[in-house]
Amino acid sequence: MILIIGATGVVGRETVRLLAEQGAKVAAVTRDPHADLPAAAQLVHPAEVATLDGVEAILLSPRAAGATAADLLDHARETGTSRVVVLSAVTVQYPAGLARFRQQFQAAEDIAKRSGLDWTILRCADFAANTLAWAGQIRATGTVRGAYPQARTSTIDERDIAAVAALALTQPHHAGQTYPLTGEQSLSQPDKVTALSAALARPLSFAEATPEEIRRGMLAAGLPEEVPDRLLGSLADYAREAGPTTDAVRRLLGRPARTYASWATDHRAAFTAAGNDCP
Repeated sequence: MILIIGATGVVGRETVRLLAEQGAKVAAVTRDPHADLPAAAQLVHPAEVATLDGVEAILLSPRAAGATAADLLDHARETGTSRVVVLSAVTVQYPAGLARFRQQFQAAEDIAKRSGLDWTILRCADFAANTLAWAGQIRATGTVRGAYPQARTSTIDERDIAAVAALALTQPHHAGQTYPLTGEQSLSQPDKVTALSAALARPLSFAEATPEEIRRGMLAAGLPEEVPDRLLGSLADYAREAGPTTDAVRRLLGRPARTYASWATDHRAAFTAAGNDCP
């Protein structure tokens, strides 16, 4: 059995789907008993994780596991689990943004390395899915407002992360490896808006705003302070120096990383149909 912590996140959900398609037995940790996950997956409430037997590997999302990560992995080792794959951030290796955020990821990595399990670390660039936060603006006005338009990152399609995670969870030769996962194209926010415009066949624009304007807007929308802190801190640094670009996805999967343009095409409905926007 493979245990997926954070099974309803964008990476966790896709990893569950891939493993289920491969015929693996999957336990998906979620508080939602009606979560939209493959029928073959066993839904597990977080409080029930300690009762599971036969877990061979764990996908650990630090945000989902929180302070219980060490206890979870201690229990896993004692009950025969052999592998843990950690979703981390590329900022651990290439510092950007406020130090406290990358320290949280570093702490999760350290817990995995001390666990006694075979570990694999996936240090990920910013997710393409993060731009779902623009959906409301795009539907309402066709204009995306943002700070630091010159900031550039090699955004990764979360489906590529999931594909690498599925490999690491099922193939033991990835043990002891740390993979910096990025896309292969360094893009600014205006570049992404241009890609969305092409995917939607609709004129879109990007309007620069000050960091403080963006912060106030996010707080007014009810987001916790850590969200603008995380976003704006990283963008400020990437405006000075672009984020890293690696070929790890190509090497691991035997194909190029998916482009942001292809992600935009595949997610057109999220930017055209009314619904719940991601923060």
